[in-house]
Amino acid sequence: MFSIKNLKNIQNLYLSLPKQHQWVVSSLSIIFLLLILLPSKNTSIPEEKTIITQSNSLEVGQRYSIDIPSTKNDVSEVLLSSSNNIVKAPAITKPLVIEKSTSDSVDNTVPTTDINDAAIVTPEPDKSPDILWKDVKVRSGDSLAKIFHKNGLNAKTTYDVSHAKGDKKDTKRLLNLKVGDTLHLGKNSQGELTAIKYPLSKTTTLFVDKKDNNYTLRKEEKETEIRSSFANGVITSNFWSAGTSAGLNDAQIINLANVFGWDIDFAIDIRKGDSFHVVFEEKYVEGEFIGYGNILSAEFVNQKDTFQAIRFKDGHYYTPTGNSMRKAFLRAPVNFKYISSNFTRKRFHPISKRWKAHNGTDYRANTGTPVVAAGDGKVTHSTYNKYNGHYVFIQHGNDIVTKYLHFSKRKVKKGQRVKQGQVIGLVGSTGLSQAPHLHYEFLLNGVHRNPRTVTLPDAKPIDKKYKSEFLLLAQQRLAELNSIKKTMLVMQQP
Repeated sequence: MFSIKNLKNIQNLYLSLPKQHQWVVSSLSIIFLLLILLPSKNTSIPEEKTIITQSNSLEVGQRYSIDIPSTKNDVSEVLLSSSNNIVKAPAITKPLVIEKSTSDSVDNTVPTTDINDAAIVTPEPDKSPDILWKDVKVRSGDSLAKIFHKNGLNAKTTYDVSHAKGDKKDTKRLLNLKVGDTLHLGKNSQGELTAIKYPLSKTTTLFVDKKDNNYTLRKEEKETEIRSSFANGVITSNFWSAGTSAGLNDAQIINLANVFGWDIDFAIDIRKGDSFHVVFEEKYVEGEFIGYGNILSAEFVNQKDTFQAIRFKDGHYYTPTGNSMRKAFLRAPVNFKYISSNFTRKRFHPISKRWKAHNGTDYRANTGTPVVAAGDGKVTHSTYNKYNGHYVFIQHGNDIVTKYLHFSKRKVKKGQRVKQGQVIGLVGSTGLSQAPHLHYEFLLNGVHRNPRTVTLPDAKPIDKKYKSEFLLLAQQRLAELNSIKKTMLVMQQP
């Protein structure tokens, strides 16, 4: 018999349960009470809208048609009755055929749909969740660890990424971020880092991917399409203006001057009416222009003398016959404004107030302008005195010595070996000097020669084993140049 004591025991047992369990027991009790109070009499259903009356009325091998709601509103009007297994569809759309097999297995080639799917449509979960990307600009003082911390990533993630599987050089590049670069951080819905994109250039990108809880690092290179383009110009005032008018950018103008810099002094040799023609590379990635490449061939007419240069696969430029465009020495070792004093056997010195030989060339330039070595060699002097100021002497091959005077600052030391084009000092006005300039001397076998007119020895010509290949290329390049020149002349005619 059920007694008051048993009821109290049940009550005490209920009160001793955790709050969550009490809530579950109360909910089940209410549901059970509602089921008892609900009427058990079958609800009448119009015959035309009754699809299935009893679940056990489905016969094996038979086909049944039901109505599927076509809109969200239709779905909301579908009524499910658990006590009578009834699906009521208010709207008639297309019929759905359900076919049951006598076998327990389901043939996956025939689409099957549960009856309840007509009311509740649940999409299949995405097996690879979408990555949420965030762009992060690298600022001064930033490191990978700092960027990760600012974006909610812990130290373990930093460690795992810094030890990602891949090329060690690429890992080092990722850890040494450059100010101004952009990192693309990809997180999943849980906020975990799953991917990184780090563009190194317009063609190269570093990728970090997470797979099986491990990070891997890879580098992708986009294919670059090279196209040839052409420019020509005529000097009216100066070379720089002519290059700009021809559509060349600053770097291309400088490169063109470097190609012919051993034969032409672009500061003093250029004359009105001089002209140039140049074929150069344009780079495209996926059809988008990304920049200019190398100069392939060029021609410069200076004071009626024609100079032509062809680029070979070794990266050097040669004359059409295969001689190097590079000379063993630069004609002028500094970018200067003008020559303030030429090489002469007799000149009145403005400071010492007496006549004496001026055994070099004075190139007027701003203080701090870089001065480079005219050729490969060894530094024999790098010091200071009251006459030369800060100065450097370099010993080259073939008994050639070059001297550089009046530096504001020296960049090399005695005994150091230098390469042609290497900065050895900065223009100044130290020693017996009235204004910032470089005094440059050229000595052959101990005798001073005029740096502007001395015959400079040629560098090595094209290697004999590549001579025939180069001559064929040169022929093609010159034909291309001549064809373009003729076309431009026709276009320029009125």
